[in-house]
Amino acid sequence: MREFIVEADGGSRGNPGPAGYGSVVLDATTGETLVEAAEYIGVATNNVAEYRGLLAGLRAAHELDPSAVVHVRMDSKLVVEQMSGRWKIKHPDMKPLAMEAARVFPPERVTYEWIPREKNKHADRLANEAMDAGGRGQQWSAAESTAELEAAATEAATEAATEAATEAATEAAAEDGAEDEADVRAAKAVSGVSGVSGGVSRVSGGVSRVSGGVSRVSRVSSPGWAPADLGAPATFVLLRHGETPLTPQKRFSGSGGTDPSLSGAGREQAERAGAALARRGTIQAVVASPLARTRETAGIVARHLGLEVSIEEGLRETDFGAWEGLTFGEVRERYPDDLNRWLADPAAEPTGGGESFAATGTRIEATRKKLVAAYPGRTVLLVSHVTPIKTFVQLALGAPPEALFRMELSAAALSAVAYYADGNASVRLFNDTSHLR
Repeated sequence: MREFIVEADGGSRGNPGPAGYGSVVLDATTGETLVEAAEYIGVATNNVAEYRGLLAGLRAAHELDPSAVVHVRMDSKLVVEQMSGRWKIKHPDMKPLAMEAARVFPPERVTYEWIPREKNKHADRLANEAMDAGGRGQQWSAAESTAELEAAATEAATEAATEAATEAATEAAAEDGAEDEADVRAAKAVSGVSGVSGGVSRVSGGVSRVSGGVSRVSRVSSPGWAPADLGAPATFVLLRHGETPLTPQKRFSGSGGTDPSLSGAGREQAERAGAALARRGTIQAVVASPLARTRETAGIVARHLGLEVSIEEGLRETDFGAWEGLTFGEVRERYPDDLNRWLADPAAEPTGGGESFAATGTRIEATRKKLVAAYPGRTVLLVSHVTPIKTFVQLALGAPPEALFRMELSAAALSAVAYYADGNASVRLFNDTSHLR
């Protein structure tokens, strides 16, 4: 089952006065713009224009997939509260519009969320373009739309600010539980490991725009973006396994240890992940690491999806050698020189002949090529561990191995990377734990 986000807005210059609406349908997984709709509707109130925008967005989503789940986001508190059933609808002009909107999708498949105006800029810009066109005696034209490009610019600025803030923040490191903040700070002070931010390759797809009931398709390009017509990517949804008894104790837990099973909390996390992925309905296959905690997580999720689990040896966790079962502090106390070398050099192995980050990277790259060839154009759930998932992301970004120390990955968190036919990769999601809350 597909999942869409509908953002809608409406406005009136006079209230009542010349009015228009704007709507945009987004892919909930990737954030890609799928449809834009806008229309000048003549003289109307703000509220009527907002309801017209909602109705247009829902209809556009229904045309894409009538079986989809839809999450509506609007900056109109009135519309959100009325459509959620918390406020009564008394105005005679709004009642029929609300009833019509409620009939587009079954109520159980539509949710509503109020957002501040500054987060609804895409739909707001479309509504203003429609009103501008009406002022010229015309209807809105998809060819003149600048809303998506403006939204992309806003997103890029937000990402830049977030990256700068992240760069200044305290870093967390180590694998599968060795994440004690004070230990990591001390280790980095000794090792001199520095943070590096990697570039992200972005791909823009075709945007279907609707104007006056006529569907028009146009390509949106921006400097530095790859060509859009690359076909469907192979998309790997990366799920870290649920908690084990070692996870809350922050102990190294790799391929060479006791191979623990999930705890009760870990099984509940897997159930929640499975339910969330089933609601999205995009997963076409499930592949798991051979270790017990990943096989158990994958089995729980696969039952929600009605799929079988395949095992891939290349998705196993790094072997931490003699450090298995120890905390970061215990390793620093017992093997300080080996730990410092490991933090400073990707080719350094943990004490006792464990696996280096360089060796893990080589293994994950080979596994990636194998799975992309096996699942072209498909969306596959890979159930794995901290180091492999962070390595998938590091390689996709083209970042150096030390970037692994700048990523935090929670138990049962979801990440996603798409791989295109031209060899480019796009990181679409990282460390999402919203399904666990």
